[in-house]
Amino acid sequence: MYQFIHHQQDLQTVYHLMDQGTIYGLDTEFIKVDTFWPKLGVFQINVNGKVYLLDGTTLDLTEFWNRIFAAQQNVFHACSEDIDLIYHYSQHKTLENVFDTQVGMSFLGHGLQVSYQNALKTMLDVDIEKDQTRSDWLARPLTPEQLMYAANDVEYIMQLSEKVKIELSEKRLLDYVLEDCCSLTYEIGQEKPISMLYQDMGNYRNSRKQLMQLQQLAVWREQMVKALNQPRSFILKNSTMQDLVEKNPRNTFQLSTMKDIRTNIVREHGKTILDLLKFLPEQAEWPLRMARPIRHSSREITDRVEQTIQNIADEIAVPKEVLMRKKWLSSLYQHVVFHNDEQDLPQYLLGWRYDMLTKPLIDVLHSDESYLSKQMKVME
Repeated sequence: MYQFIHHQQDLQTVYHLMDQGTIYGLDTEFIKVDTFWPKLGVFQINVNGKVYLLDGTTLDLTEFWNRIFAAQQNVFHACSEDIDLIYHYSQHKTLENVFDTQVGMSFLGHGLQVSYQNALKTMLDVDIEKDQTRSDWLARPLTPEQLMYAANDVEYIMQLSEKVKIELSEKRLLDYVLEDCCSLTYEIGQEKPISMLYQDMGNYRNSRKQLMQLQQLAVWREQMVKALNQPRSFILKNSTMQDLVEKNPRNTFQLSTMKDIRTNIVREHGKTILDLLKFLPEQAEWPLRMARPIRHSSREITDRVEQTIQNIADEIAVPKEVLMRKKWLSSLYQHVVFHNDEQDLPQYLLGWRYDMLTKPLIDVLHSDESYLSKQMKVME
């Protein structure tokens, strides 16, 4: 059973229970369709075996956020969007006490993105319905079906967590998972400097001029979406920005033919976009070219990199895709090419992976440094 709480005074019951036991099973239901920031509909908590659904549209949850940050552990499944929401509403970005059952199950070989429904079926042989995923969680009153759906999302989370932790402990992987959960919540809290956002849509094929144009467009877009509280795609999609720098429209008519550009954006902001493409700083200030993906290193080194990763994966019995993600490998590659500081690497690569994997891979890539540098010169 569950209790839906929408009166402020009723929260005291939840707070009393939270103070007695400080390991909580958590989930959120929110809407983020036409806004940049999420709108909280319901916050679900399983505390001491009791399930409460907190009304995000009426309650002041300030004390709730404080208790979550002070908890012994907060248990989620696929926590990224939940953590992002908590950071937004609490205005703090330092949640380190998280155990994510999806992360835990990835170490056990269930894939990187096992759903909660499949996780319960696999680990506990429990079936739940997932038919309210796209509900309007801001509408009131919520239907009985919505409330049951929300309750189910935390009803079994503690049992799932215990089962996953036991299996991880047997394989001596629990500490690795807890550290990766910390790295995940740290990463979610990191806001990329606005001047670097162009890297999310740029690539190694772009010239320095195009990267400068992308940088200016990305800074402007970020300022717009935060001021208007709209999704980035409502202003300019990444694909649209890439099309803009490749085709360099000179007038409003040409601008209107760009990929996926909205008519209202052309009408309201067309001149600004054209100016951002045309008026650039001095060439010395343009960003450097971006490194090619790791596959462009020499064949011998690519094979050695893959074999190094596979050997460690086999040794500690962790799936290869969990041990090293493509984006982390790309960061290592850029680290070697541009002689970057190791502290700028993803936190995942600086923790338990560092001695066993990160450092050996850097050594392998350094042995290919002359080839990599030559490839960079070809691109200039």
